[in-house]
Amino acid sequence: MGTGSSRGADGQSHGGEEREDQQLYVSLKMERYKLKGELIPHVYGSVPLVGSWDSSKALSMERESTSTWELSFVVPPNHETLDFKFLLKPKYSSAPVIVEEGPNRLLTRGHLQGDMRLAIFRLSADEVLEYPVFIKADRVSPFDLAASWRAYQENLQPSTVRGIPDVSINSVPEMGIENGSAVSLELDLEHYVIPAPSTSTHSGLVYAANMTETPRSLTCSGVFSNSDGSVNPSHSIKDSGVSVDRPAPIKEMEIVVPDPAKVYSGSGMVESKSVGTFSPFQKQDSHRGLFVDRGVGSPRLVKSASSSTFSFDLKLNPKTKNPMPAAAGAVAAAAVADQMLGPKEDRHLAIVLVGLPARGKTFTAAKLTRYLRWLGHDTKHFNVGKYRRLKHGVNQSADFFRGDNEEGVEARNEVAALAMEDMISWMQEGGQVGIFDATNSTRRRRNLLMKMAEGNCKIIFLETICNDQSIIDRNIRLKIQQSPDYSEEPDYETGLRDFKNRLANYEKVYEPVEEGSYIKMIDMVGGHDGIIQVNNISGYLPGRIVFFLVNTHLTPRPILLTRHGESLDNVRGRIGGDTVISDAGELYAKKLANFVEKRLKSERAASIWTSTLQRTILTASPIVGFPKIQWRALDEINAGVCDGMTYEEIKKNMPEEYEARKKDKLRYRYPRGESYLDVIQRLEPVIIELERQRGPVVVISHQAVLRALYAYFADRPLQEIPHIEVPLHTIIEIQMGVSGVQEKRYKLMD
Repeated sequence: MGTGSSRGADGQSHGGEEREDQQLYVSLKMERYKLKGELIPHVYGSVPLVGSWDSSKALSMERESTSTWELSFVVPPNHETLDFKFLLKPKYSSAPVIVEEGPNRLLTRGHLQGDMRLAIFRLSADEVLEYPVFIKADRVSPFDLAASWRAYQENLQPSTVRGIPDVSINSVPEMGIENGSAVSLELDLEHYVIPAPSTSTHSGLVYAANMTETPRSLTCSGVFSNSDGSVNPSHSIKDSGVSVDRPAPIKEMEIVVPDPAKVYSGSGMVESKSVGTFSPFQKQDSHRGLFVDRGVGSPRLVKSASSSTFSFDLKLNPKTKNPMPAAAGAVAAAAVADQMLGPKEDRHLAIVLVGLPARGKTFTAAKLTRYLRWLGHDTKHFNVGKYRRLKHGVNQSADFFRGDNEEGVEARNEVAALAMEDMISWMQEGGQVGIFDATNSTRRRRNLLMKMAEGNCKIIFLETICNDQSIIDRNIRLKIQQSPDYSEEPDYETGLRDFKNRLANYEKVYEPVEEGSYIKMIDMVGGHDGIIQVNNISGYLPGRIVFFLVNTHLTPRPILLTRHGESLDNVRGRIGGDTVISDAGELYAKKLANFVEKRLKSERAASIWTSTLQRTILTASPIVGFPKIQWRALDEINAGVCDGMTYEEIKKNMPEEYEARKKDKLRYRYPRGESYLDVIQRLEPVIIELERQRGPVVVISHQAVLRALYAYFADRPLQEIPHIEVPLHTIIEIQMGVSGVQEKRYKLMD
């Protein structure tokens, strides 16, 4: 007998409340069926399967293996019951169809009604065929399994490209039936390793704090001096009982404050005073607050029935002028709005980290910095620990961090004020978003920072809270191994004891954030069952930051980036197009399949992402055993009227376009086509989903697209994106985890 199952995305049965953002992903399989003449297994039924009980509109099942046929599709949420039957139908002729015997099969909200039964077909009075069928229904988010760009735009109705489903899952093939099987190809992965480009800053283990902004208020020796060698006098800042003696800035680094009307502005369009709670799976722990839209594009900040009304500040400043950011589309539009709206202090944004040590603050800050830079926002990461080590050395014991050590408290507040002053000066020079990375664990410290920020920038506190002791212990180990604070301590256990004592000192005085605008990330590090709370968050950019943080985590997993196998247009030197792959491309597809099989053989949650162009689909076709998802967002850059031309033809026939592209490849837009900035904008949903995934992902795409994706992970400047090397038949493995982003390259073919 066949078996049936109805499980949620987490593998559990659905006994609780279903979320509105979920879709019903249905997979139907028929086993042991071998072709009977032209008869192909089909499925027909009620809306939304085909739209009517017309057998001529039945959906054909696809062969998954020699005797297994499969059909999968997504049911929109407004259709709770799926009414259907199996039938055998000639694929090309108009011969009569054979409908399975028995009552209709009903799938209601993911649950099969009645007993599972065999599919029985009566060909004649004497010939009856019986086949086991398997029906699986999972409620998943739109991005979990049906996340192609086309499917999203069509309200997640099933769509196909050249007859290939947007989402398909292949079974493992029978050994020996394919030419160039795993047995005949080299499987030693290390054999293919090649050096990563020397310009990649994340190709090895790097302590994230070392990648932050270099302190410019301090000389290497920690002495403050003018260019003439004289020592500057100090001045004092007092706030909430805290006295911070701070030397005046170095003369040769004197900052000229620009006209306030020309200072870059922050958004102040939408405001809510209520507190909201978010989880990665949209669990609503409170009926008050804001809800983040998980769809493609900008998140919607929606007011609930009990939240306070939104206020709009539309104070237009016609004199506001500022250079456009290196961005496009929604990002540039938001930048223009930010220049015209809001008070002075809202024109720059300071994300101030708060949290105990070993809670993932620095790694979260590094990821957020990388994301905002990639979108085109001028962003810098200021790490107070880096200032402290430069000012006071790396050999400070745990006593330095005691709350009752007045000298230690004053010294730490001093370097925090220096870092804040540097960040404000950088903003006055044109910077937009500063990430201020420190524990900032007391109200006293945070009041100091808010006092310094008055009239200069808007502060949003980002508090990271972790209650999982195993994650804390892991972070502590990494801290001892990587932090410069313990580089001179040869004994690991001694360093461990000292750090735990330091942590205990912070815990004694720690005060959670309850003031101002804030985002609280609670148990979000592992990406499971965490929540995000927000308070008084307003504007486009803070909304994007919340959206990013909702979807990010630090679970280690690899992401494999590769171009499609060589296409016929590659051979001819033509750009764009949609040709099939060459013989060399077919060989690469087989080698790639064997590589993926060995590299990800123990990864059950891996998936394969391609564009909707056939050269990527064909490259992915030999890969079996993993879901395959097509994204229109992964299509190659649109060359517009130049599609199908060689660069020599463009140079000869369109010399002005050729020269314009040569001068600025980042911003150049092909006539009726796209620029690299356009590609970055449409790739943002892909980046968000890559951050959200907890399993490995293989992305098979195109040169311009992979340049943009690689630049995000490698934190490369936007201007470098059009020149990043992404060769054919090479795999770039990006390892994402708590130790940052690492890179490894494999060249499978010359």
